[in-house]
Amino acid sequence: MNGCIVSNTGPLIGLAIIGHLDILDKIFDEVSVPETVNYEMLEGGSMNTGVASYRNSPWIQVRQLSDPLDPLLGNVLDAGEAAVIQLARECEADFVLIDERKGRKIARNIYNMSVIGTARILVEARHRGIIGSVREAIVGMRSGGYRIHDNILEFALRMAGEI
Repeated sequence: MNGCIVSNTGPLIGLAIIGHLDILDKIFDEVSVPETVNYEMLEGGSMNTGVASYRNSPWIQVRQLSDPLDPLLGNVLDAGEAAVIQLARECEADFVLIDERKGRKIARNIYNMSVIGTARILVEARHRGIIGSVREAIVGMRSGGYRIHDNILEFALRMAGEI
């Protein structure tokens, strides 16, 4: 894949749950998050999921938005997704990493962005030999509370050659 990716909070948490946040550093030349996502990650939620792993990832660049948030984004998406799309537009990122359906649809259909999800990252990591099994990774993420639909699991396993 290579290139620049801007990530939302969810995929960072999902990869941190399984101890593989570093996959992003191994696959992409540059990994960025907007300040909103940085704040959400450092806040950690009720279980501090992914905070330590995130803090130990100096290769993740926290970037400030240059322009005011597009009103469309601010009105229909949560703050993290909206900031991810806005930042990706500003820095002309190659990819955005979003798992939520509405955010993916808006990024792809309205802003013509290349959108990938956590499952696709795991498939790429499997093809590159970074992880041994997409199935094990997704089962681990689910055990940690991360939601991935069964249809996405099945599609990812097919892409990885695991079924």
